[in-house]
Amino acid sequence: MFWQKRFNEFVARMRAHDLPLRLNLWNGAAFELGQCPRVKVFIPSVRALRHFLPPTLASLGQAYVEGEIGVEGRLADVIDVAATLAAHGKDPHRHGPRMIRHNRKIDAEAIAYHYDVSNEFYASWLDPNMVYSCGYFRSPEDTLETAQIQKIDHILAKLRIRPGDRLLDIGCGWGALVLRAAEKYGAKVLGITLSRNQYELARERIAAAGLTDRCEVRLEDYRDVAGKFDRITSVGMFEHVGLKNLRGYFARLHELLADNGAVLNHGITSTDPDSAESPFRGGDFIERYVFPHGELPHIGLVLREMCATGLEPVDVENLRRHYALTLTHWAGRFEAAGEKLKDIAGEKRWRIWRVYLAGCAHGFAHDWMSLHQVLAVKSGANTLPLTRDYMYGG
Repeated sequence: MFWQKRFNEFVARMRAHDLPLRLNLWNGAAFELGQCPRVKVFIPSVRALRHFLPPTLASLGQAYVEGEIGVEGRLADVIDVAATLAAHGKDPHRHGPRMIRHNRKIDAEAIAYHYDVSNEFYASWLDPNMVYSCGYFRSPEDTLETAQIQKIDHILAKLRIRPGDRLLDIGCGWGALVLRAAEKYGAKVLGITLSRNQYELARERIAAAGLTDRCEVRLEDYRDVAGKFDRITSVGMFEHVGLKNLRGYFARLHELLADNGAVLNHGITSTDPDSAESPFRGGDFIERYVFPHGELPHIGLVLREMCATGLEPVDVENLRRHYALTLTHWAGRFEAAGEKLKDIAGEKRWRIWRVYLAGCAHGFAHDWMSLHQVLAVKSGANTLPLTRDYMYGG
């Protein structure tokens, strides 16, 4: 049979890589692709073979999420095996940028899909402040809670936030940076989000902290904000903007920024200058199941588009390894809360986030994608000190 010939070729090719994988077929046949298999996959039908011919991160992820294959093994081993299968799967297609269409309605729907699962869902595996972005680890032994506070302080120190500064936080999440900037640094802060769940909880937290005189959160698109701000932060948001809209996005930041102001953009970037995707079609899985319409620009494109709008980058920092550590913490917490999360979000969404978090931890650890903080001022401005010493002065 045709499928049998292709499958036998696939098995022979993969055995050369000594994978710790055992494949069990519906007809009782079993194939070990290496010694001491730590991962076992059950393929229940001929139809399910399509996910392996050739295997990609998108096809294997789909098979798992949709329950079309059974998987046993430690999650880190499962992800490692899947990555090796995809790397040697001989997918003949090259996947360049998708250049997705974006508008207010599409972006709002995408944000709601990802972030409005439920606050309880995210609270079950994030840190107590519910910071859903890359932490900053002064040591690999730092706790997740410590790393997230350090990340917020690292951002606010780079911006040299002073009492009374008017700060705009674009994509404010559940309000952790907004609260920290007001409470510790004395800033007057406006946070905006497109997620109703985040908006409501952030407002509750501000009220509980007694900071309503210094903090405000709005359910608002960044394109609709009015006013001028001394400092602007955008953390884990610009991945949703779209490659074609980057220049307009940075132009909007320039319009909102006071002449002596500073802006910090913190976001995931592609490590391939020619593609907005992670390797082996991992981006196709994320587009379908996790972040609809997300696109990752290369840092070169980020800087080009930023400069074209009159913003001058003055500091660029790569936090790729920090995100690998952050995601490892998230994936571990997610595993520990498995049954509770299934009850909250259902089996399928639990599977989606499970492989997404562990897969991204693997991806950042192996330089498939990166994370850059870019600090910028208006071109020619002398807003910040001559050296970076002030960022680490405590």
